[in-house]
Amino acid sequence: MISWNIRSRSVRPIGLDIGHNSIKMIQLAINEGRFAVIAADETRIDADINGNSEEREGFIISSVKQMLAEGKFHGRNVVSCLPNERVKITSLRLSETEPPQIEQSLKREAAHRFRLDPDRDAINYIIAGSVMHGDEVKNELILFATDDETIKSHIAMLEAAQLRPVAIDVIPCALFRCFERSLRRQEDKEQTVIFLDIGSSFTTVVFGRGGEICFVKQIAVGGNRFNREIAARLGIGIDEAKILRGRLRMTENQPERQTSSGEQASAADKQQLDASTQRAMVNAITTVAEELAREISLCFRYYTVTFRGKRVERLVFSGGEAYENVLLDVLRQQLKIEIDVAQPLKGFDLPSEKMSINLGSNKQGLLCEWAVAVGLSLKGFSGTTNESAAHKMQENVF
Repeated sequence: MISWNIRSRSVRPIGLDIGHNSIKMIQLAINEGRFAVIAADETRIDADINGNSEEREGFIISSVKQMLAEGKFHGRNVVSCLPNERVKITSLRLSETEPPQIEQSLKREAAHRFRLDPDRDAINYIIAGSVMHGDEVKNELILFATDDETIKSHIAMLEAAQLRPVAIDVIPCALFRCFERSLRRQEDKEQTVIFLDIGSSFTTVVFGRGGEICFVKQIAVGGNRFNREIAARLGIGIDEAKILRGRLRMTENQPERQTSSGEQASAADKQQLDASTQRAMVNAITTVAEELAREISLCFRYYTVTFRGKRVERLVFSGGEAYENVLLDVLRQQLKIEIDVAQPLKGFDLPSEKMSINLGSNKQGLLCEWAVAVGLSLKGFSGTTNESAAHKMQENVF
């Protein structure tokens, strides 16, 4: 396993979230419990280069260098996360209680399930809790694993971008960490909250209770699926489908909202959709949203069966797709649960000068797509001197 210790200092490492369509960098400072954003920037990734791994990596390296040169980032320490498709995540149950026994069993399981080399590849876990398995009490574990080459190539890319990697994380842990600090009241600790982050290619589902992660699921449904479904129904290209989705989100009483590239919406973007086009788009989004809701419902079922007597109280929704009203409506109808759109920077002090943040289309100041980046910058900071073993494990996945 690769894990570095980060001292709790006023200035946090840079949180670097390299997604499918964008690169987000944010750096926080913490002083006497107050959080401040001291630097932040975002660069969009052109869809044309995503099919070419070398071109994409070159673009990421040059973009990060540029953001470092133009931004007000302090130092070069960085915490980043591996892409969803490169991390294997699964839940399993073991009778063993001692860490050496657990690690040996997990390595055998990872080698069997994912064809990984237990002596070379990165394998770690979180203890989710004790569960009844028949008449026996077992440990419910969440296994995280990736191959050694993925780790090495990721580090090489960061170093080529003139960054100093101090930790490598996974998206579920970064997402949970972003919001866990706001759930420390006693009533919050007794609730089960779902953190749902929908990006371009994946949806990350994290169940949290009592300040600890108790279930994780990656679902291969994201914003790109909505675009493809719209394109197929209307017989248009993916790029045009994305533009139409932007128009669908717009309302006449907010004409000055920005596009996803940070520019003012053009007159063409503000054109009203005709009724048939709008209906077809809503139907397309609804179809994908219902599929996603079914997958999330299966997560509900697994959790409530595994952790008997524990029910889900609410869902916190983040990611670039949290602004899709049709999706939100479907999830509320299908899941029958309170859903809040995340505000990961709520309560943070922001610098008075203009920050280089592209707020995107129909953002309403929520900035919920920054949740993972914020969680990365917070890695290693607990806010307390007494950390549970499970919390420490969440801080050191890779």
